[in-house]
Amino acid sequence: MMFGCNEIPKTEKQLSAADILGNPNYLAISYGGYRQNTREIQPTVEQIKEDMKILSAMGIKILRTYNVHFAHASNVLKAISQLKKEDSSFEMYVMLGAWIDCKNAFYRGHGEPDHNQESERNTVEIATAVSLAKQYPDIVKIIAVGNEAMVHWATSYFVQPSVILKWVNHLQELKSQGELPKDLWITSSDDFASWGGGDPSYHKKDLVNLINAVDFISMHTYPMHNTHYNPEFWMVPVNEKELSDLEKTEAAMQRSLLFAQKQYDSVVNYMKSLGVNKPVHIGETGWATFSNEHYGKNGSRATDEYKSGRYYELIRQWTNKNSISCFYFEAFDENWKDAKNPSGSENHFGLFTIDGKAKYALWNLVDSGVFKGLTRNGSTISKTYNGNKEALMLDVLAPKEEDLIMHK
Repeated sequence: MMFGCNEIPKTEKQLSAADILGNPNYLAISYGGYRQNTREIQPTVEQIKEDMKILSAMGIKILRTYNVHFAHASNVLKAISQLKKEDSSFEMYVMLGAWIDCKNAFYRGHGEPDHNQESERNTVEIATAVSLAKQYPDIVKIIAVGNEAMVHWATSYFVQPSVILKWVNHLQELKSQGELPKDLWITSSDDFASWGGGDPSYHKKDLVNLINAVDFISMHTYPMHNTHYNPEFWMVPVNEKELSDLEKTEAAMQRSLLFAQKQYDSVVNYMKSLGVNKPVHIGETGWATFSNEHYGKNGSRATDEYKSGRYYELIRQWTNKNSISCFYFEAFDENWKDAKNPSGSENHFGLFTIDGKAKYALWNLVDSGVFKGLTRNGSTISKTYNGNKEALMLDVLAPKEEDLIMHK
């Protein structure tokens, strides 16, 4: 279900964001190396090097990180740099995320989040990202200003587009002054709606200016979440009620791909309506393998390893064919994301478990031997379910036929 790499057409030193984005030989993924249920315990450089070798073995060549205020991002860059020195053929690039949020985000400070003012810390975050991009110009090819920082449902931290625009313009100015490499690409990674693909309330002058300012658009789409919030596409229609459960599931996964494609197209169409024509890539999309909430057996019944594997296969096939980079979310499970609820979906988006078991999406790569000799946390890379597909399929539930429309 994974796609390998062909021979690289240029030497590593010549490659830029323009060369690697949209290139199916340079598969992308979102990466967090956290092993514990808190970010207070940072992964070490050696642990990250383990992960880099695993991801490289499966054809990944571009990583996305999310912030620079923890040691994680700088350690990722150190790890890649060390691996390149140890092996001149090792190749990995980074879309470096700079976290942006509003004043009193997450109720830090002296009041409720103020979405019309930005956090004082944003200046430090951007300055740190600039410093890392200067230190590792051979690795950092993209800086993403903010993560879902403009979408209105991010009620704990979102900012107005003017804030993202301010920092994108700042980085572009540093490029024009020669402070940053001219071929470093600048973007923001946000929900499809934030890029104008959804509610017209987002269609503001600052967003238009932002679309003109970035080098490409990095948009997010999550059919899995919409199996709960907008489930019409997920429900079994009347003309499919006589199908087997597996056929119903497959039909729903095909509709999920169409859902993602429509959201992607909505962003492209809005951009082009402004007279702009820039690359649009997928900064995030993914499918959790377990949930005890909205998406599990008592909810939309979307989460299991089989459906996750099918979505991974379908989204990679489509994006590779159409020269779209897809920073699939995500490489490894991270259980700090919902530390109080170990069975929450946020902890189960990885293609690998925390202890290095390859989920169904990657079973074929285990069979092909690409992970031979590699370990994570001392464990060799093996299959979940001990590779027993019959056991795996027992956890697969077809979508329900009745109306599952629920409200937030």
